[in-house]
Amino acid sequence: MVLVTGAAGQIAYSLLYSIGNGSVFGKDQPIILVLLDITPMMSVLNGVLMELQDCALPLLKDVIATDEEEVAFKDLDVAVLVGSMPRREGMERKDLLRANVKIFKSQGAALEKYAKKSVKVIVVGNPANTNCLTAAKSAPSIPKENFSCLTRLDHNRAKSQIALKLGVTADDVKNVIIWGNHSSTQYPDVNHAKVKLQGKEVGVYEALKNDSWLKGEFITTVQQRGAAVIKARKLSSAMSAAKAISDHIRDIWFGTPEGEFVSMGVISDGNSYGIPDDLLYSFPVVIKNKTWKFVEGLPINDFSREKMDLTAKELTEEKEAAFEFLSSA
Repeated sequence: MVLVTGAAGQIAYSLLYSIGNGSVFGKDQPIILVLLDITPMMSVLNGVLMELQDCALPLLKDVIATDEEEVAFKDLDVAVLVGSMPRREGMERKDLLRANVKIFKSQGAALEKYAKKSVKVIVVGNPANTNCLTAAKSAPSIPKENFSCLTRLDHNRAKSQIALKLGVTADDVKNVIIWGNHSSTQYPDVNHAKVKLQGKEVGVYEALKNDSWLKGEFITTVQQRGAAVIKARKLSSAMSAAKAISDHIRDIWFGTPEGEFVSMGVISDGNSYGIPDDLLYSFPVVIKNKTWKFVEGLPINDFSREKMDLTAKELTEEKEAAFEFLSSA
């Protein structure tokens, strides 16, 4: 049982086919898809339901479209929480936070009440890190390690920027890291990244020999890529977001390749990088048997330290604001 929320939206429209055709959970895993959205979107959602039926996907055993949490969250194995309150013009970040705390408190409580305790929860709706923490806090009997938020899109953006600069494919670049918040304070770090050139693996800094680009334009390009897409398309990233969600879930399900790590927002408890506990922060992780572990022992230079602390500070402030709303919500 797989739930996608915000299922009438454009990210879901790009995502649902990938889930249904087996490219996320494997080609031999039958799926029941549950689609949740708000009541005013039910007519659009029924159109999406019709299209999924019309795809005639052999693995898709059933599709349920609903606007009720008690239907949507029942017996779930995986919940992909894409739906959130988008930021409207003239809206303060804290207003956005308040609206989303309400949504994710309610969905966390629904997970607690109806879903399997082994459910894996992936939060995409922004502000993703803090929404994820809110949901986890509202579902105390589900292990907090089961909650993660999407920073894979940033990870993939970083990977592709390096590949473009070196004239290789994205597949030849591995072990980039996104530290921190899925916001413009995130820190894309390639100090530990490797690239395959002429058949051998080289460090990215060594391969590029362009430190000023790596410490400047590269970082800001990745941090602001979402805004650049909106400016160009007049819509936010959907195809690339859906691809990143698929990558994120597939890695949870099947594990990360040997010698490779990926970025995801996870609970910071027990990390060895000096990030405060009880934050939902993006780290480099390896995954095996559906369980993630921090990549330990990476040396952190002063440049990185400052950027990692800056995004931790923003997350701490977001968390404090959210928890104020949480207690009053």
